[in-house]
Amino acid sequence: MDSLGQLCADGKQAAEYLWQVPKDAEVRKKILDILSQIATESVKQGRKEMPRIVEELRIAAQASPSPQQVELLVDGFDRLTKLWQAAKSGLV
Repeated sequence: MDSLGQLCADGKQAAEYLWQVPKDAEVRKKILDILSQIATESVKQGRKEMPRIVEELRIAAQASPSPQQVELLVDGFDRLTKLWQAAKSGLV
């Protein structure tokens, strides 16, 4: 797994943690940091769709904690992971 794939996995894991502790400010900060790193790394790799998803997730990460917000984050990291996997498989 390359660094972009690891960032996607780490972000998903952090987002899933929010199901248990939705108001954890440190985890939310970590998610925002991971999203910044994903944006940077995806641009380096020429991935044009990932930065758009990252922007959506940044907005969600800064919203008031709610089950819907956590679901948006988890689903968004799933999308990022699937895009990364498709690129590694040569499908994108």
